Amino acid sequence: MPNYERDQQYIRIINPIMRDDDFSQMKDIQHHDDTRLNHSLKVSYYSYKIAKALKLDYEDVARGGLLHDFYLDQIREQKTIKDKVLLYTSKHPNDALDNAKKHFDITEKEQDIIRTHMFPVDVKVPKYAESWIVSIVDKGVSIKEFSHKFHQQLSWTTNLYFLLILNFIR
Repeated sequence: MPNYERDQQYIRIINPIMRDDDFSQMKDIQHHDDTRLNHSLKVSYYSYKIAKALKLDYEDVARGGLLHDFYLDQIREQKTIKDKVLLYTSKHPNDALDNAKKHFDITEKEQDIIRTHMFPVDVKVPKYAESWIVSIVDKGVSIKEFSHKFHQQLSWTTNLYFLLILNFIR
């Protein structure tokens, strides 16, 4: 887990979301080799740090990154492989967006971050640089989490992925 708790500016940005009762249910939902809440915190915080370094809208990135997987369904509860793939690729961003709109006032940019975070697996293309950052970081964090799930040491691959992306963004 990133040490986001020392970053008071980040905490101030995400605190209203973290206090929401429905959102806090994500701490009990398995996601890759972690919880959905921890996954979302990692994506949010790493994306926030990158956006801040690039002088982009880091507040929308922090909030959108935190809300990108704000759906409460368990993928393993789906009956068929087709249902699991549908939920994972195109349904869960829409569910997360619906939940985010229901619980919070979110900006157009935050909506785009949530709606397009599965690109290129899903065909919704990000409109903003901030959306691209969250989508790319989500892939890197997921690779890292899957590497633990399958007991493989892929951290060097994840680090290489992030270095390539950071060089591309510059």
